[in-house]
Amino acid sequence: MSVAVRPFLMFEGKAEEAMTFYLSLFPGSTLGEVRRYGPEGPGPEGSIMTALFTLAGQEVMCTDSFVKHAFTFTPSFSFFVTCESAEQIDTLAAALLEGGAALMPPDDYGFSRRFAWVNDRYGVSWQLNLP
Repeated sequence: MSVAVRPFLMFEGKAEEAMTFYLSLFPGSTLGEVRRYGPEGPGPEGSIMTALFTLAGQEVMCTDSFVKHAFTFTPSFSFFVTCESAEQIDTLAAALLEGGAALMPPDDYGFSRRFAWVNDRYGVSWQLNLP
């Protein structure tokens, strides 16, 4: 029996847009298998039933939920990104902040040389760290 553990992101109609955005941010990222709802549903035709993509070696799974839920993403789950430079943090933070919100804007908080914690336009939380 093979076991795989991966983050699973549930969007409400924005899965493909979010994947495309995330893939553009991290060089070497790849899009894997994409399964879409057909005309028989139960989700809207063409929307993402499940998709796999890889960001900097981390496989992520996502879906477009056609069921409305009373919850969405919270910062209690975040992607923790170890960056190579302050410039990389600033570039990623700027891109992720477009339509998002800063929980901790890029700065030296004493526990690393540079750190930022942001929520992107889809509500997904990212911690960007320069050790």
